Amino acid sequence: MTVSQAIGLCATLTILEPDPVYYDEQFSTLLLALGKISPVVEPVELGRVYVGVDGLDRLIGNAEDQIRAIEGAIARAGSGQRRAEANRGIKRRWGRDRHESVTARQFTARRSPLTTGAGGAAGWHGLRLGWARGKFAAWVAACRAKPGHPVVLPDDERNHFLNAQSVAVLPVESDTHRRLWQLGIRTLGNLATLPVEAVVSQFGREGRTAWQLAAGLIVEPVVGKQPPENIVTHIEFPLPVADRTILSYAIGKLVDRALRDPRRVGWRVHSLRAHAQMEQGASWLTEVTLKEPSADCQHICAPINTRLEQTPPTGAIDTITVEITALVRGTSELQLFARDSSSAARAGRHRALRWASKEIQKRLNRSMLHHIIEVHPWSRLPERRYALIDYDP
Repeated sequence: MTVSQAIGLCATLTILEPDPVYYDEQFSTLLLALGKISPVVEPVELGRVYVGVDGLDRLIGNAEDQIRAIEGAIARAGSGQRRAEANRGIKRRWGRDRHESVTARQFTARRSPLTTGAGGAAGWHGLRLGWARGKFAAWVAACRAKPGHPVVLPDDERNHFLNAQSVAVLPVESDTHRRLWQLGIRTLGNLATLPVEAVVSQFGREGRTAWQLAAGLIVEPVVGKQPPENIVTHIEFPLPVADRTILSYAIGKLVDRALRDPRRVGWRVHSLRAHAQMEQGASWLTEVTLKEPSADCQHICAPINTRLEQTPPTGAIDTITVEITALVRGTSELQLFARDSSSAARAGRHRALRWASKEIQKRLNRSMLHHIIEVHPWSRLPERRYALIDYDP
């Protein structure tokens, strides 16, 4: 319900302001903790992440050992976060209570065609973990787990477990859920027993995907994402500011400063976010993804200013920060100038080569790239004319 409806029902209602910046920081801390266990971490949304555990059985052990390792990493990260807050003198408020968080956080550990569950941790309370083959099965297992009691689904129990689950766990539109319920299809087992042709005729492509998930035919691998090299700019006001015109102007200046960063040369902005700390301790956060990546300041600021008008901060702002979270290679704005366009192309190639070189070194524990140099160009033997040296872009 809306806030006005809630106040109408309860006049003494206490409104708790959200703190999205704090939630984002906590989620980032958890991602870093999970990255110490497995290099394949796929965040889906705030509160849900898949962890690939392929090959961890050789390093850590079986599913139970992997669960304990994940629990230990999260517990250490949680205790470290609390110590850091204590050192900074941060006082916990409503919505930051250690026993319950505003956003439910459910984590799924998974094996790359295999997905496997994991368990809760002492660092953050309320975590739910599942271990199963495939991301969907692991997500359902995490939803059915209790904090501190992970759900582990071996391959021989996976289909039996899924058959008993409600169709509400399917990642489909709410209208599809309603129609399934009206047709008397309550569980995934009921859906899997139907002919796939009949399901497709009623629900189309979405119905085919739902039927395959219910039958356990889809085993999605975890796709690890390279953490972006964010470009961050911020400004701290000498006095708290609540005027939207000033805030809009400050955001424009921060975006312009971020665009001038050398790391942005040859790249267009695809997504960015702005967040602010308010005078009373709450925060404001908005994140936008541009339909057309751009390097033009006005084009980038337009959606942020729209969000600022639609959902403005609820108080005066002390500090405002702008982060460029995703970049796309190339920039059409520089193609008019040959020197700039070639520089942009070189920067993009160099970054891609450096990233590929790091991946090779991580997988093979040594560099496999070499640079060819002339040693004896006058020699008649080709082997003596050139030599190979290690190449680090």
